[in-house]
Amino acid sequence: MSRKVLLMYITVRSGHYQAARALERGLRVVDPAVETLTIDAFQYLNPILAPIVDRLYMSVIQRLPELWDYLYDNPRIVRRSSRYRDLLHRYDSPRLEGLLRDFKPEAVACTQAFPCGLVADYKKRRGVRMPLYGVVTDFVPHAYWVHDCVDGYMVASDRSRRWMLDRQVPEEKVFATGIPIQPVFAETPDAERIRSRLQLKPGVPVILLMGGGQGLGPLKETVRALDRIADPFQMLVVTGSNQRLYHTLIREMPRLRHPIEVFGHVDFIADLMSAADLLITKPGGLTTSEALAKGVPLVVVEPIPGQENKNANFLKEAGVAVQADHPADVPKVVADLLNDPARLQGLQTKARALGRPDSAIQIARRVLSGFSPEA
Repeated sequence: MSRKVLLMYITVRSGHYQAARALERGLRVVDPAVETLTIDAFQYLNPILAPIVDRLYMSVIQRLPELWDYLYDNPRIVRRSSRYRDLLHRYDSPRLEGLLRDFKPEAVACTQAFPCGLVADYKKRRGVRMPLYGVVTDFVPHAYWVHDCVDGYMVASDRSRRWMLDRQVPEEKVFATGIPIQPVFAETPDAERIRSRLQLKPGVPVILLMGGGQGLGPLKETVRALDRIADPFQMLVVTGSNQRLYHTLIREMPRLRHPIEVFGHVDFIADLMSAADLLITKPGGLTTSEALAKGVPLVVVEPIPGQENKNANFLKEAGVAVQADHPADVPKVVADLLNDPARLQGLQTKARALGRPDSAIQIARRVLSGFSPEA
């Protein structure tokens, strides 16, 4: 009889969703017979409220980032909001109970803190013993993850693990597995063959620019700023689902001095990273974890206050990233790296050492084994 695992995330346009999909793939690699159900927890439990909350979140981080910085992982806010979280959990409890009754999972894994807390509270109130795993998708966890009834945490690094231990999470519950990424990022294809297939010029540095699945961040401004660099290089730009940005850059291509290829939503990010010498991006946990698995150094631009700012600081301290606070700062940062091959090589070496290309497989083994010593 096949084993069943329920995977819960929030918002399909997010790294939480991509992490859930990566873990789903990892589970199937470890056990091809496993049965999974992957759902947007907030959309499933609160279909009317979910789109409103999603739009509010996007509006806050884009227009009032200082407010988000204040709210994010603020101990006072965490304490004061506990009563409201409890009310929401109780409101959602009947639908959650129906989901668990119908699917009958042997384990639940959550790639976002809200469903993790929801299931943890449900387990506590009902005395349920079903294993629950929190899969943290940023390099620095936050307080909303911490619950007594979570059976195990999968975190990005040893430093992330220490953060959990400092919050009195038992050490036997915390595993530094890496953030789950698709197993394809563990493959080592011929980079020159990929560059040839992409019709890139041999011997010319390749800079990849990304803004996550939604093409967020100052991609347009960064491309324009980079084009002022005198040294030769070529650009690959991924705009994700941002169709407006895609068409804007396509129109600008003839006016740029440096070669550029623009992609929308693609399923060959691993190949693009294999071809790249440098990645310019916002420091989301998933994209940067994919880059580290490929040994690609990072230039992080305009991190969102809160989780992205913490990610950026982690990556800089690890020696795998350089930060540019504004698009106007990017040309100097990039030119300095391109003109210092030894420094660039050092960043690449550290990135590869920090990367966890088999993260999804490792997490899947933990989930399916119930944390047995053989995991």
